[in-house]
Parts: sequence; structure tokens; C-alpha cells
Amino acid sequence: MKLVIVESPAKAKTINKYLGSDYEVVASFGHIRDLENKDGAVDPSDDFAMKWEIDAKSSKRVSEIAASVKSADRLILATDPDREGEAISWHILEALKARRVLKDTPVERVTFNAITKDAIKEAMAHPREIDQALVDAYLARRALDYLVGFTLSPVLWRKLPGARSAGRVQSVALRLVCDREREIETFVPREYWSILAHLKTAAGAAFTARLVGADGKKITRLDIGTGAEAEDFKKALVEASYKVRSVEAKPAKRHPYPPFTTSTLQQEASRKLGFAPARTMQLAQRLYEGVELGGETVGLITYMRTDGVDMAPEAIASARRVIGKDYGDRYVPQAPRRYQSKAKNAQEAHEAIRPTDLARSPREVARYVDAEQAKLYELIWVRTLASQMESAELERTTVDIEAKAGARTLDLRATGQVVKFDGFLRLYQEDRDDPVAGEDDEEGRLPAMKQGEPISREKLDVSQHFTEPPPRYSEASLVKKMEELGIGRPSTYASVLAVLRDRRYVNLDKKKLIPSDIGMILTAFLESFFTRYVEFDFTAALEEDLDRVSNSEIDWKTLLRRFWEEFSAAIDGTKELRTTQVLDALNEIMGPHVFPQKAEGGDPRGCPKCNQGQLSLKLGKFGAFIGCSNYPECNFTRQLSATEAEGPRVLGEDPDTQEEISVRDGRYGPYVQRGDGKERKMSSLPKGTPPDQVTLEMAIALLSLPREVAKHPESGDPIKAGIGRFGPYVQHGKVYASLSKDDDVLSIGPNRAIDLIIAKESGAGRGGGGRGAPAGREIGQHPDGGPVTVHAGRYGPYVKHGSVNATLPKSLSPETVTLEDALPLLAARAEASGKKKPARKAAAKKAPAKKAATKKEPAEKKAAAKKPAAKKAPAKTPAAKKAAPKKAAASE
Repeated sequence: MKLVIVESPAKAKTINKYLGSDYEVVASFGHIRDLENKDGAVDPSDDFAMKWEIDAKSSKRVSEIAASVKSADRLILATDPDREGEAISWHILEALKARRVLKDTPVERVTFNAITKDAIKEAMAHPREIDQALVDAYLARRALDYLVGFTLSPVLWRKLPGARSAGRVQSVALRLVCDREREIETFVPREYWSILAHLKTAAGAAFTARLVGADGKKITRLDIGTGAEAEDFKKALVEASYKVRSVEAKPAKRHPYPPFTTSTLQQEASRKLGFAPARTMQLAQRLYEGVELGGETVGLITYMRTDGVDMAPEAIASARRVIGKDYGDRYVPQAPRRYQSKAKNAQEAHEAIRPTDLARSPREVARYVDAEQAKLYELIWVRTLASQMESAELERTTVDIEAKAGARTLDLRATGQVVKFDGFLRLYQEDRDDPVAGEDDEEGRLPAMKQGEPISREKLDVSQHFTEPPPRYSEASLVKKMEELGIGRPSTYASVLAVLRDRRYVNLDKKKLIPSDIGMILTAFLESFFTRYVEFDFTAALEEDLDRVSNSEIDWKTLLRRFWEEFSAAIDGTKELRTTQVLDALNEIMGPHVFPQKAEGGDPRGCPKCNQGQLSLKLGKFGAFIGCSNYPECNFTRQLSATEAEGPRVLGEDPDTQEEISVRDGRYGPYVQRGDGKERKMSSLPKGTPPDQVTLEMAIALLSLPREVAKHPESGDPIKAGIGRFGPYVQHGKVYASLSKDDDVLSIGPNRAIDLIIAKESGAGRGGGGRGAPAGREIGQHPDGGPVTVHAGRYGPYVKHGSVNATLPKSLSPETVTLEDALPLLAARAEASGKKKPARKAAAKKAPAKKAATKKEPAEKKAAAKKPAAKKAPAKTPAAKKAAPKKAAASE
């Protein structure tokens, strides 16, 4: 028996079907060990010795793997083909060595770029050893991230209250977002004017032309800076006579985009589908690991963490066949297209992300996957196919118009572009994050004209414009910028963005990333006292060094020694740092953000209360705030944003009490307030609610919280909804359940509130039950009819069809479980229940009631059997409730 180790159960299930009975395929569930989560896990004084730990869950998996190894005649490590996959294989091997179970068992490492029968068999035929250079690169990266996090974060806690942590890559990504925000805040709009002439040919065909020159000088976009200048040009154009000076038509080509890399997939999925990078990678993982298609489990796409853009020859040949069949030979280029990666070191690349079989159309796949997976598969399919299609053929026409007004000559230009042959554009066109001014001017066909032809003027459009600040980053454009700068690698983009959001360093508003105040302060602090470590070039150079480690060009510990010598010195330099030094540096960098210029003029740092002191950043127990230099004589304070200095925004009066209701900004965030003095009532705004969008009606509703939503089905006591210190919640007695981001505290209904409370009271908010999804979410129609739904049950999440309930295994998340996942579980549960009913009845007659429930019996029936006993002994009910989930988990 050959033992094969992979990361996930889904991957194991698919591969097991390909390899047959001579193989046993088991899952490690990702990494089985990690650095100890405490100081000293990486010890620079001991040549960077690293201390690893295996948690309880992973220890159980390692024990299971070790037990299987004892009966295996060969161990095959088949984790993912990138650095992370190599590291997982190395960790598994090291853990098995520590347990001394390998003995003389041969160990092999295999990699494959797609989970298909041919790819798996090809990989098994060509095993290799673990690539130690890739492992060394992983160890160096892990040690660097640990040393930065565990060494720098305590400095932040002491010197910068409110900052949670700093990371080697995340801090540089945050700097990009903060730098852009400063650009926006300091941006000064510039006035400019444009002149567009509506003209007609001698044959009466209409077109437009822009003023591009006058009196022998070119006029660019910003050259007409005042209305007076624009009016002067308009006057000349009104008096002028027009004729065609020249007509030039040039052929042009647009070539297709290469197939997806990790970065470009995340960007396009964000633009076209609205998926966050992390969600894109979750869906891509499912497509890669395989789904059931017509009785066969098959991976639908190649490995999704890559920076390569080339495709295997057989994939290119398949694409050309599909193009010829579906679109005709005209769309198939004479020679296959080959692409090269722009990445300096594309070591993580094997192939671009592509379908494993291009003959498998999106329409066919959509029958077997959920809606989001279908959309992502279609995006990958069309991009891959388009990358092998013929170029689009265009014709770009430029017509120069001469306008004579007495002694003055003014120049106008009309441009047009037509598609002569659509080529790849028939199938695919890449989106943009932010439109470019004037990019649509060339679209459309110009009427036929010839040199010297007289032109008539219809009207003139003279328009005033103002330059706009650079746009904020979206998640897609930030990933693109990080890739351009060489910051991070394909496997890190999504996790870096997730960390920035989770730690509230950035907020996502209308798909744009906006740095929070603490994010801005953290960046300013690092720029002031750890400048080198948030420099783009330094971070990119470090990534290149890690790539060199993976190529066996430099020793990983040499890299760590060089880094640690400089970094530890920078840390030591902050030990004597005074609070006043920190505040002076922050005030200087944060000035435009914290103290914006006032519309009416005056000193932006002048105290609005005492009119004598100067406002300055202060550091308090809960983070930074603005205070007056005349403290304690003047106790004026506000949050970092300047809204409080402008005073509360009055919304109106409460119709019942006639008290004034206003929106205010406090130290702990924006809130609404009714009345004043000791009798006032306040309520925080729900997370993500902009203060300027709060209406009187919304404020009244918030001030009415907590409100009764429903009656508890068992106690009859009220279930209330409100907003507390940790966000919106529902409450029954002393039981509180947090609302999800999809729930609205002002509109949550009784059914949803009851589900949340019941789940919380039964322990579903802890352990396995903590993975609960919104109750009753429909995931598709059962082949026998009726909906299949996912629920948050008393003993964890489960799927339901009719009267059949099937518990979700821990490998499946209720947020992402699909119909294809649910159907086998329901079928197995229905079959098991049908076969075992007589056996259970017989067992019940022969055995005491306590032993009637077997390990395979549903947890729901065990609980039902225990209910009478629980009623007789109420004091033991809590213990019974805690025990039940453990038994349910053990049966999975």
C-alpha cells in the first residue's frame, strides 16, 4: 500500500479515485505545525533556531498519518507545487521523523499543476526529493515575518496606543494606501477649459473636433486656464472659416491579454465580478480541487497560485481547436501564442491559471457548481481562450481641421477608430479600475472627408473643468501596484489585504480602500522611526533575496543575519524615544490629514474653544486624539477627523419629546444623540454607516434601541436587538449573539433573531458550531425535488432536504458549501437512517436506554433521548449540552 499525503479532503477524495486500491490518500488539512506563538520562537542568538509546535487538532491528524505510515510500503508527499506546498511536505516529514515511524519507508515528493487523471499519473511516474532550497526560502520568509511582528509590535504597543501590530509586507501595503490618501488630501484642483466644435462635412455628415493649437502653438489639455482665454478662442472660432487640412488613416492591431496569473485573476474578478481577492482564491481553490461531473470527479482549473503566463502545448492545441470550432478559422492565428512572465523570478509559476479542459464549456460546468464558482470558471475560460485568438484589426483616422479667423489660424483635430475585425474582442476585453480622461475620444467612425474640403460649423461647446485627485486604490488596483513594485508574492496578496481590513487599518467603501486614522498614524510612525522597513525598494529587494534563496544562490541564514543586524539596531534606537518626539513627528506628517485648511481661512490648528491654544495630536489609553495645548485650562478634545471641530450636525427634533437630535463624532466613533446634559441618550452608528448619510428617521430608530424583535419560543421572554460595545447583537436574558455583516440591527426579523439566539444557547457559537451560516440558506434544488438548505444547528451546521438532515464535516464551511457537496451527505444520511432503524429498535429492547445510542446514531436523536433525564435533573442540563456537541463531532 502506498500512502499519499495532500492538503485537503476534497483533493484527497478526487485523487483517490484516480489512483485506485493500491493507494491510500489522506489529508493533512493544510499546515500541521507552526512557530510557537510566543517570544523566542525564532532565536537570533542561537543561529536563528526555530521552535515549532503542533496544536491538538493537528496532533490528531499527525497521529492518523503516522498510523497509516506503519502499514505503508511507500510515502508520497503530494502537496501543492509552490513554496507553501513544499513547506507543508517538509513539516509532515519532520513530524514523522520525530515520531520515529518512517524507519526504512521510502519517501517521495510529487507535484502536479492540475488535478486530472493524466496529470496525477504523470506526477506519480516522476517523483523527486523535497526541494530544500524552496524549504529554506519558506523558513527565511517565516522567520523574517516573525521577527518583524514579534519585535516591532511591542514597540507599537508602548509608543503608539491603539496600534495592534505591524508586518513586513502589510505595513508597506498600508503605506501605499496612506500615501494615496495624503495625495488626495493635499491635492489642489487646477482649473482648465476645453473647446469642442460640432462640425459638418460638405455632404452634411456631422462630427466633432477639439481645439489643439492656435497661432502655431500646440494647446494641451491644461493650457487654457481661464474663462477669459476660452472666450477669446471661442470668439475667433465663431468668426473663422473651416477646411480639411489633412486626413490620415492608419491600420492598428490590438493583441489579446495573456492568460491569468494569481494577481491578474484577483484584479479582474474584483472588477468584473465584485469578488474580494480572498473570496476569489477560495472559489479558485474549489475549482482546482475538483467537482463531480457526470459521475467523475475532476479538477476544473490548474493551480491558482502562480505568476506564470505560459500554457502547456496540449492546452494551447486544445484552445485552438475550440476557437476554430466555435468561431471559425479566421479567429485562429497562424502560429500559437506564447507568453513570457514579466516577474523577475517566477519560481512559483508552473503554468498560467487555465481550465484543465477547454472543451468543457462554462454552460456545461454551471450545472455542477454554484453560481459564484460558475462565474469565476467562465472568467478563466474566456480569458484563456481569448489569449490564443487572433488580434483585433483596427483603423485609426485623424483629421486635422484648419480654422482661419483673419490673421489667426486655429487648429482642430477629429479622431476616430473603427474595428475592422474584432478578433479576440469578440470574446473578451479587460476592464479598468479607473477610466482615463479622453480615452473614448477615438471611439466611433468619422465621416468620409478629403483634403481641402470646406467644413461648416454648427455650434461650439466651451466647458470648464477642474483636475481631480488620483483615485483611491481598489483591492484590484492595490494588488496590481504591489505586483508592479515587487512587494509580496502571489500567495500573499489576498492575506495581506485581509489583515489590513481585519485590523481596521483600512476600510472598504464603494470598493475603494480608505485608511483609518490608526492606519494613518501607524504608517506615519513607521515612516518616522523605521523608514527603511516601509520603503518600497527595500521590501522588493528583500523579496528578490528570498527568491535567490529558493534558487540556491544565497544561504537563508546569511540573509537573516544581515537583516537582523540592522533591524535590531533600529528597534534599540526607539527604547529612549520620548512621547514628545513621537508626537512631533506625527504632527508633521499627519498635518494635512488631521488639521485641514478651513474654508473661511485662519489657523487650522487653532483651538475652536479657547481661541488661544494650539491643537495637537495626543496619545491616550485608547489611541490617538486631538487636544488643546492649554490643557487643563481648556479641555477641548476631538477625534482625529475634524468633524467634531465643526460641531454636531442637527437632524431635527424627536416628535415625541421635542428634544434635538444630532450626529456627533466621539472618541469611540460617530454616534447620534437626543437631548443634552445628564438626561441625554446616545447610540453608536452601525459599522460602515457614514455619519453624513444619517437621517432623522434612522437616528430615531437607533435611539429606540434596544428594541423587542420576538418572543423566545421556550421561555416566552423578549428577544431584543441593540448595538453594544462589540457591535450589533440580539439578546435573550443573559445570552447575547452578535449579528453578521449581512444583518441590519434596525430591520432584523423574528425568525433570524430566534435562530441566532437558539444557536448561541445550544453552543453552536463555539467550537464546530462556530462555523454556522445564516439559517435556512438555500443552495439549490434536490434532483428529487424541493430545496436543499444549510442551517446553523444546535450541534453545528448541517444541510437539510425534506426530513433528512446531514451534519457538515469540519472540512466544509457553511458559507461556501455547494449543492454538489450536500447531495452525497444527504444520500448517505438517508441510506444510513433507512438501514439502521430496525437494528436500533432491537438494540433498544436488549440494552439499557443509555446504551441504545450508538456512535453512528445522529446527534439529534441522542439529544432527544437525553431530554427527559435533563428535565428531571435541571442542574445537569448545562453539562449535558456541552457533552453533546463533542459526541457529534466525534461521529463526523
